[in-house]
Order: sequence, then C-alpha cells, then structure tokens
Amino acid sequence: MSSTTLNATGAAPVFYDDGGHHPQQGTLFGFWLYLMSDCLVFAVLFATYAVLGRSYAAGPSGADLFDLPLVAVNTGLLLLSSITYGFAMIGMQHGRQKALLAWLALTGLLGLGFLSIELYEFAHLLHEGAGPQRSAFLSAFFTLVGTHGLHVAFGTVWLVTLVLQVRKRGLTRENKRRLVCLSMFWHFLDVVWIGVFTFVYLMGVLK
Repeated sequence: MSSTTLNATGAAPVFYDDGGHHPQQGTLFGFWLYLMSDCLVFAVLFATYAVLGRSYAAGPSGADLFDLPLVAVNTGLLLLSSITYGFAMIGMQHGRQKALLAWLALTGLLGLGFLSIELYEFAHLLHEGAGPQRSAFLSAFFTLVGTHGLHVAFGTVWLVTLVLQVRKRGLTRENKRRLVCLSMFWHFLDVVWIGVFTFVYLMGVLK
C-alpha cells in the first residue's frame, strides 16, 4: 500500500511504500539468480568434461597424473573453510564482531591454502608436459578445475574486502547482507568442488 506525506516545506507530496518491500530481500533474490546462472556454467563444464574426459590423444590419463592424497587434503581444506564460515555467521547473528572477524580470517587462510595446493598441482602437471594443449581430456580438466579455482580466488578477495568493511563500519545492515551473500557463494563453491573431486579425480583414478 502506498501513502503520501508532505515534504519538509509542506509544498508537495512525497510518496512512500509501506508494502513490506525490503532491499535485503531483493539483493538476496538477485544473488540467488546469479548462483543459478553459475550453476549453468558449471553444468556446461561438467558436461564438456564428461564428453572429453577419455580423449587422451595417446597421452596420460587421470590415473597417471592425479595425486589423490594431495587432492584429498585440498578437499579437506575447502570443506573445513565452509565450517569456519558457518561459525563466522553464528558470530554475526550474536553481534560478536571480534569472533566474526577471527573466523573470517581463518576461512580466508584455508581458502588461500586450497588455492596454493591447486596452483602447485597445475605447475606440476605443466612441468610433466601435461598442459591443457596436450589432449582434449587435459583441456577440459584445466578449464573445469581452473574455473572453480578462479571462483575461490574471487571469493577470497571478497572475504578480505568484507573483513576491512566490518572493521571500519561494524556490523551494519549492509555488511550483514553482504556476509550472507558471500556465505551462499562460499557454500556453493564447496558443493561444486565435491562434484569435481568425485567426478574428475575419484573416477579419473578408478578408470
């Protein structure tokens, strides 16, 4: 329902909406739409890998290249970062800014650890001559895993930015909304990585 009121001079009516529309709800809905579009991107990448995952071009396969224990450690880091972010959200809900910042910092460190191991893996593959140009399998692998890694890198930068904003402005309504959006994004990346670990690494080693 819309109502009117006079402005400061009493000259002209000012319209406002008391129908329960909140910017936070619009922001969260928009971010859900973004995540759905990102789901389509990863769905295409998974489908591409499913088609090209056995096109080795007489080169190495996943069983020859993948270091499963190292990937398992990397998976543990990312899953643990999801738990620490959950504790950060609990701290936000209780208004504990110091606890929130501490858990966010730990989440960021775990994210950086994940990225470091992934970069090490890529460097090792390139050193072994197993770059993306070697075969269709490796092209699909680097594209899928690399795209996920870029998302984690973006999420880490976003996290650092939010830490600085919370330290400067506190737990404002806007910062809380941004923290909720990043929470959805971070957990989404965990779900995607579980698919990557299962579909790419585990099945690649078993083939």
